[in-house]
Amino acid sequence: MTKQTLNLAWRLFKHEAKRGELTIILLAIILSVASVLSLSLFSERLQSALTDKSAEFIAADRVLKSRKPVDESWIEKAKEFNLNTANQVYTRSMAFSGDNMMLVDLRAAAEGYPLKGTVKVAEQPFAPGQATNSLPAPGNAWIESRLFQNLGLSLGQVIEVGDKAFTVSKVLSEVPDAGFSVFGGDPKVLISEQDLASTNIIGPGSRASFSYFFTGSDSDLDAYYDWLMPQLDKELQSWVSVSDDDSAIGRSIAKAEQYFLLASLLAIVLAAVSIAVAAQRYSQRHYDPVAIMKTLGASKKMVQQVYLLQITFISLLGIVIGTVLGFLIQQIVVWALAGSVDVSLDVWFWRPLIIAVFTGAICSMLFSLYPLLKLFSVSPLRVLRRDLGASLSSRFIQFLASGGAIFSLMWAYSGDLSLSAILFGSGILLVISLLLVTFGLIWVGRKLGQGKMGAWQLAWARIRRRAMDNAIQLISFAVTIMLLLIVLVMRNDMIAQWQNQLPQGTPNYFLVNITEQQLPELKAHFAEEKVDIEHFYPVVRGRFVAINDEKVSTAVSKEDEAPGEDRGREGLGREANLTWSDTLQPENEIVAGEWFESGEPLASGLYGVSVEARIADRLNIKLGDKLTFNVGSEIINTQVSSLREVNWQTMQPNFFFVIQPQAMTGYLPTYLSSFYLDKSRKSDITELMKPFASVTLFDVDARIEQLRGIVQQVSLAVEFILVLVLAAGALVLIAQVQASMDERQQELAILRTLGAKGRLIRASVLFEFVIIGLVAGLMAAFSNEVSLFFLQSQIFEMEAVLHWEYWFIAPVVGAIVVGALGIIGCWRLLRLNTSHLLRQMV
Repeated sequence: MTKQTLNLAWRLFKHEAKRGELTIILLAIILSVASVLSLSLFSERLQSALTDKSAEFIAADRVLKSRKPVDESWIEKAKEFNLNTANQVYTRSMAFSGDNMMLVDLRAAAEGYPLKGTVKVAEQPFAPGQATNSLPAPGNAWIESRLFQNLGLSLGQVIEVGDKAFTVSKVLSEVPDAGFSVFGGDPKVLISEQDLASTNIIGPGSRASFSYFFTGSDSDLDAYYDWLMPQLDKELQSWVSVSDDDSAIGRSIAKAEQYFLLASLLAIVLAAVSIAVAAQRYSQRHYDPVAIMKTLGASKKMVQQVYLLQITFISLLGIVIGTVLGFLIQQIVVWALAGSVDVSLDVWFWRPLIIAVFTGAICSMLFSLYPLLKLFSVSPLRVLRRDLGASLSSRFIQFLASGGAIFSLMWAYSGDLSLSAILFGSGILLVISLLLVTFGLIWVGRKLGQGKMGAWQLAWARIRRRAMDNAIQLISFAVTIMLLLIVLVMRNDMIAQWQNQLPQGTPNYFLVNITEQQLPELKAHFAEEKVDIEHFYPVVRGRFVAINDEKVSTAVSKEDEAPGEDRGREGLGREANLTWSDTLQPENEIVAGEWFESGEPLASGLYGVSVEARIADRLNIKLGDKLTFNVGSEIINTQVSSLREVNWQTMQPNFFFVIQPQAMTGYLPTYLSSFYLDKSRKSDITELMKPFASVTLFDVDARIEQLRGIVQQVSLAVEFILVLVLAAGALVLIAQVQASMDERQQELAILRTLGAKGRLIRASVLFEFVIIGLVAGLMAAFSNEVSLFFLQSQIFEMEAVLHWEYWFIAPVVGAIVVGALGIIGCWRLLRLNTSHLLRQMV
């Protein structure tokens, strides 16, 4: 490359910049970089903030769980990696107060716990908790509200655990790592780790769990885990992060992160489309300059170097401006959402910047490749014959470069081949469908564009005459509308699912261990106090022991296994809550088999059992299998009559096994139920439960509020992501309309010269864009359904449903928006008289 070529390229770049020739492609590159950077950086910061907040539910960034104390050197090594550490011991033990006793979940916490989140305490049972930074002093214990009720305790009295007596000094309202299982634990007792040894309950054979908490940067945590992993015993130890959380909050966060990834991928596709459109127009506007340069003796190599340098200059300028603009956009949005969404401006991520720059560079080069090759093929004869265009006719290079660029960017950015393949495949399907539709429009245009020339006929004739250009324009509009529909519908479906998960009036208190004798009195008492209780579920505790008479493992832990004992098939690993009912529970759906139709046994002579589908899949349980349960000293044989899908995200009792009621005759159950009590009546709990001292009360109000807080933040963030993608899509549509302005200017000049009236021309332009928008919207709705089916069923693990309303909304909105953009974009040309149009063409 010579200095002369570089100077020529630079002078031409400055000249065209002054004339505004580079505006379209420059704006497209700025749009691509700004949208990808703002979306990606905001998503990274939001995900970091949500992950940090979600880490409160495990009390740390990472937790090492072990069934025995770990080597102290492991903890010292963590400090070398700049990690903060704390630890806690969990075990179950009996707590005594006078003649009363109860099994409790004993937690002995060391100084520093919790590293994330807060412990909350209250001054009286069932009162709202207040956050505290302290832990129980040696000799003191903090206990949950229901333990006051069950043991008849009050603050200041003594509770005995093992060989040590503790003074009850606080009501334990909440610990951050309590989990979301409503019925998964005994009442908690929190003591200082210094007191654990004096209880003498930890020794050989004791079932204790040791948790070691760590916080620090992701890089330090990952480096420490790389060092730690070879030393872990998978049978005894596990490394846990918030991403491993399979609770309702864990699934909500995971879906939100997938949505952010999806939106960012679609932003990349929109950016690529806008650059492709702009590069096409840029190439067409430079046919004449290239022809003149060749006529004056410029070699093909020199022409190539000049325009490649121009694209490089444009790309660099667009990347710089887009980077600054994208950064400012996400900063403004973060400030605007500061009161609603926890996103820190102090955290910086380099990956979004690298991705944005990479996107701008790759898109500008690869999507400019085919237009530039066409530009280089322009003949010098075009100086004499303006009807001569580029000699390059094959579009294989364009499809290969464009398709390869989009798929590579999507895969490189997401790291998710399935997600990238679904979106890319949907796009290919849409493009093929649109090409077929375009040929149909051309045929229709031949029929409707004949006869007396009215506005509709003129519009159809223009569609037929510009068949290939309209096909590209149609594809561009349809792809943009489809991508916007995907983001919109996914946002609506996800937020609706989250809100349905915790509607107003969701039960915030659960009652357990209600006896048959207490049931009528409790119902009457609650009705008198105007507290609604809808369902009472009978429950007995039992062990799942065999499938088709083949033994399954009933060991809860490895310590339960006798040496040399045959473990059998995989089992639950714990006792199960067995219930029975002749009606299907809410939020349960039969996916195989049938619900119990009558009180008669099945054909095998056994009574039926309905099994939750996921546990059936895990334990390889099939319809018709014989399942055996052990309840006390009694054996219950049943046959699988149905499999159920259960919505575990609802805060209501759900069961793995629901047995036909006739099989459980003679078993004395306890009952569990749930009810909702407004916050204003929280102080009534003590009086409400006073007549039922043996009934256990679970207060999950705090957990519900935590979950609602996370969902609200995620929902607001998802709405912002939607707005950004909609803005990017609108700019793509505008760029597409602008791309056809030069050719339309020539058409308008000819029509004006031939005497066409302004009203006829304006109407024909409007009808042309309305037709294209209508067809693009219809095809986008079709492709949207195909994409959503695979996204919801394969990626987001949601129920895939048809969205019929968008089959009407998409074509109508497409026609209105594209028609409006077309008229607005062409308005300046439509207002010019014939002399002005001809003068601009010269």
